[in-house]
Amino acid sequence: MALGRDYHGQDCGMGRALEVVGERWTLLIVQNAMFGVRRFNDFLTRLDIPKAVLAERLKHLVDYGVMEKRNYQGSPPRYEYELTERGRELWLPVYILTGWGQRITDKEAPRTFHHAECGAQLDEAGACPNCGSVPIEKVEMRPGPGPKRTDPVSRAMNRPRRLLEPIVREQ
Repeated sequence: MALGRDYHGQDCGMGRALEVVGERWTLLIVQNAMFGVRRFNDFLTRLDIPKAVLAERLKHLVDYGVMEKRNYQGSPPRYEYELTERGRELWLPVYILTGWGQRITDKEAPRTFHHAECGAQLDEAGACPNCGSVPIEKVEMRPGPGPKRTDPVSRAMNRPRRLLEPIVREQ
């Protein structure tokens, strides 16, 4: 029997949050949108996710107001997906969960995160040790010591850049 998609009977915020971002691939899609991935084919390339699953997860995120779908080409129609303010609010949970995953697997991080204004690396809670709280728009992602993927989207990500800045693939 397949698992249900909701947490019927749960009256807590965690259950409601999991109904929005708890399905497989969903948080990875959100994380990659934070890294600047916006186009359907770039999500496919970066995540190696089945097309139908990606389409379903993106629709779900749009329906819940986590992402906006915008047309960027008329013929054939092509869309990009950008995080809304609601989606950007997921920055700290995604950052903290990512750090936790790095620590429990004892692997080096493929990227590090810094306060773009002073250059300091963010701490485990996502704060700048010099300046305190840092909004996602002021976070710079830099290549870390860990392994990196070599697809064109990942290569574009493997240079210092601010979060939310759209990925521009090499030609």
